[in-house]
Parts: sequence; structure tokens; C-alpha cells
Amino acid sequence: MKYKKRVIFSRHPKNKTRVDLDPKGTTHHGFWGLYEIALRRFKTVVYLLTILPLYFLCSLLMGLCFIPGVKLYQYIDVATTTSSEFMRYFSLGTAVATGFFLYGFSLVLVIPTTNFLLRAKPKVFRGPYYSIDFLQWYVHNALTYLMRYTFLEFITPTPFNLLFFRLMGMKIGHGTQLNTSNVSDPALIEIGDRVTVGGSVTLCAHYGMGGFLILAPVRIGNNVTLGLKSSSWVES
Repeated sequence: MKYKKRVIFSRHPKNKTRVDLDPKGTTHHGFWGLYEIALRRFKTVVYLLTILPLYFLCSLLMGLCFIPGVKLYQYIDVATTTSSEFMRYFSLGTAVATGFFLYGFSLVLVIPTTNFLLRAKPKVFRGPYYSIDFLQWYVHNALTYLMRYTFLEFITPTPFNLLFFRLMGMKIGHGTQLNTSNVSDPALIEIGDRVTVGGSVTLCAHYGMGGFLILAPVRIGNNVTLGLKSSSWVES
């Protein structure tokens, strides 16, 4: 049986044209056009070639942030060479633990700086999953998750998690408490004044539906309370 591409009518009221959910071509030109064609025709291979540099970048950022901890460990190692076995191991163990926290607080500044230098602020998007137009969003979320899954819980809720998310592009009003680390797409999220975001609340500005990936802003008004484990999603 000959393969037939799946096409549907867009649900957006201003766009009634037929949309190919698995396109093989591109509307871009030059290098990015060639890249998108390759991505759509050789999904697995090109996706792998795309994500490997991102893993390498995250490894470099983690290595950079571990430098203060490594230096502290080296200093303690030398300073305790003549100490008793117990004091030496205790000091070195404490240096490792302290190094982890130095790593985490370094991430608070290093990740947003990298996000800014890479111009990874995501844009509003609605289209097929395999598209070059959401690469910025992909990098933005990868950097966010690097913080989220290695250290963010240790500074939630404190002024430091608010600082991190503001540096990542999230708009947060005065008197707002953010008691969750389950945040994606911070640059597309805006929170008003005197808002309380409860524990394990999910804030997310993207979702997939009907073959589309949708990225759109999430706005939470003033004086709002989001209860424990509630979710705030973008509307289609």
C-alpha cells in the first residue's frame, strides 16, 4: 500500500489551510533549510547528531560549575595530610558535600548566562514536531532541566529559585512565592503579584496535540493561589 501523508485542517480559527503533519520539505533557506529537510527525512540520525552537542554543552557547564568544589577538595586534601584518619575522611567528605552546593549556586548564574549567549529564548510556535522553529525552545528547556534535575529542589522555595527563573526570562511579580521545581519553558511564563504557587505544582507552556507541538505563553494574574500538585498549562 502506498504511504499517504496525514494531513488535517488546522484548528486555529484564523488558519483553515491544510497542514501536513509529517512534512519532508522546508520553508527555510540555506543551511537551516537543509538541516530541517534532513531532520524530517532522517529523524533518528539527525536527532542524535543534534542532541549530542547539547549533552556535551551540558557536560561543559557542569564541569565549569564543579571547579570551586574541586579546588576546595584539593585544598582540604593537602591541609589534612597529617591529620588523623577520621578527621581526614571527615574533612574530605565535607569538602565533597560543600562542593556540591558550590556547584548548584554556580549553576544559578552559569545556566542563564549560557541561555542568554545562545539566544535560546523560545518563541510562540504551532507546527509539526520535527521543525527547526522550536530548536530555541529545545535548548532553553534542556538548560532549565539541567538545573531542575540536579539542584533546583535545594533552593525551592527561596529567593534563589526566583532569581534563577527571572534570569531565565520568567516574569515574576512582587510578593510571589514559587514552591515548586516542576517548571518548563520559564521564558514563556508570567506570574503576577502576590501569587502563591504550591508544592509540586506544574507550570508548563507547551504540549502536543493532534500531531502538533504548541508553544504559547502562560499568564497567572495577581493574588492567585495554585494549590498543591495543581497544573497550569497553555491553552490551545
